[in-house]
Amino acid sequence: MKLKKSLVPLVLCYAMSILSVTAQTQKKYHTWAPTPPLGWNSWDCFGTTVTEQQIKEQADAMAKYLLPSGYKYLTVDIQWYEPEAKGHAYDPKATLTMDEYGRLTPGLKKFPSAANGVGFKVLADYVHSKGLKFGIHIMRGIPRQAVEKNTPVLGTTVKAQDIAVKSSTCSWNPDMYGVDATKPEGQAYYNSIVKMYADWGVDIIKCDDISRPYDDVQKAEVEALRKAIDKTDRQIILSLSPGATPVKMGEHVMNHANMWRITDDFWDRWGLLLAMFERLDAWTPYRGPGHFPDADMLPIGIVEFTRPTNFTKNEQYTLMSMWAIGRSPLIFGGDMTKLDDFTKEMLTNPEMLKVNQQSTNNRQVSRDKNLIVWTADVPKSKDKYVALFNAQSKGDNIDFSNADYSSPIIAGKGSSQKVEVSVKDGKKLVLFVKDGGNGFDWDHVVWVDPVLHGPKGDLKLTSLKWINATAGWGEARVNRTCDNRPIIINNKPAEGIGTHGESVIIYDLPEGYDTFTATGVVTQEKGSVVFGVLVSKGGMDFPEKAQVKINFESIGLKGKVKVHDLWSHKDLGTFKGSFGRELPQHSAGLYRLTPIK
Repeated sequence: MKLKKSLVPLVLCYAMSILSVTAQTQKKYHTWAPTPPLGWNSWDCFGTTVTEQQIKEQADAMAKYLLPSGYKYLTVDIQWYEPEAKGHAYDPKATLTMDEYGRLTPGLKKFPSAANGVGFKVLADYVHSKGLKFGIHIMRGIPRQAVEKNTPVLGTTVKAQDIAVKSSTCSWNPDMYGVDATKPEGQAYYNSIVKMYADWGVDIIKCDDISRPYDDVQKAEVEALRKAIDKTDRQIILSLSPGATPVKMGEHVMNHANMWRITDDFWDRWGLLLAMFERLDAWTPYRGPGHFPDADMLPIGIVEFTRPTNFTKNEQYTLMSMWAIGRSPLIFGGDMTKLDDFTKEMLTNPEMLKVNQQSTNNRQVSRDKNLIVWTADVPKSKDKYVALFNAQSKGDNIDFSNADYSSPIIAGKGSSQKVEVSVKDGKKLVLFVKDGGNGFDWDHVVWVDPVLHGPKGDLKLTSLKWINATAGWGEARVNRTCDNRPIIINNKPAEGIGTHGESVIIYDLPEGYDTFTATGVVTQEKGSVVFGVLVSKGGMDFPEKAQVKINFESIGLKGKVKVHDLWSHKDLGTFKGSFGRELPQHSAGLYRLTPIK
């Protein structure tokens, strides 16, 4: 693809801005993580419940299976200070363990070696003995318990109530108040907790509830963390969470952290993976040595205690190819003691890891109807890395402007819209939910009592298998909400299809039915959606495969090029002008292209 002459100055300007941004960010702490960190985190597998014994078992497995490939950061995630924590939920009435200065300490029921005030020192020493680095998750701010007890702030004459910002709280975790880090005493609080972590032997701090929405209180706390880490003699990597971190804060976040989340919690759902292409592309100007946009953990292998990942093998290759060429940190979320051969080989593929760890100038080349191409440079070489993605799903190309029904915007918990549509002579029924304009983070909805009516009687749609179903978050489910809870409407159990905007659900229409009825209901306070129905009378074409191609000229290659498949480790031959592959939906290829002299 040739660039128009009028675009060349813009491209050069963009490239210069990236170089300028990168030049501004050569901080000493960026040298602590010159490449994307590789590691493991306890959240996907154990939620809030992980114990000392489980961490030791994971460390043993990590040292055996993943450390030889460079995975070294092992992180204890949230609620290590809550002895009775359960699952992936939070108890607003929980009693947290803390010292006399309001600093959270490991709960002895889960971490018995923390007795006598030594904190995580013993466990960190064990992890270090395996050749690994030790990390912990923290929530920003100061415990509400500390504020209620008005504990003293170490190194100052003030107490917790003097530095707490009670109006700054986390919407999903009840443990903390924000801290006024613009005050010297607020900085002193952060100095005290980070020094304690350094004394324990912590190598990475994942701070949560700090990078979204990145308001003034949070921004000051990011700076306080940076200063507190820099006061220690320990090279502690700083990771910020959750996302999406606002892209407009890119320069600030990359100047203070080593990695930061660009998404909310990422789970094994295709809709979440599809969204990551746009996010990683948007963050391209801020990706560089020591500072990496973080697409979140890899929910593959065995997750949530015992279940295997929901991602298909093709989707896992898509995930790993995107995280590799997008240079996201690779933080495995599965159980390392139950690591199957497929997952292990994928995580430790040396050629894939070179893309993630060593490539430069990583960028999206093209995107056409979810057929996506990325490329990157191979250092000290004229070679290029290329990733080809068929991120299409059944129904991606449906023209909803021809919908048979589209509701007004329906907003607020409990708001609803009755739907009645003719399906006479229809071949396909498509139920879709569009964002109502407020962003779709809270767009939990249910199609209540979806029924087909006709000469054959009534047929509940919940009794049919759909052709394909997507949800913007969670998963489309029959007689459950998208987050797998019972459907409750007006305080009563209900039947229906739970999903999350944006959503597309497609059915084959059986003969003998003329009308479709349902009630679309919003189930979250902040939800704002449009419900829609499309009936196709001619059927729909859902190709299972598509050709994805890279033109060599668009990435600066001329003449003949040798192509090597990084996943199969096979040479595919010599090509001229372009290279392409017919890929199934939700799949990817990762290649190294070598120009032939």
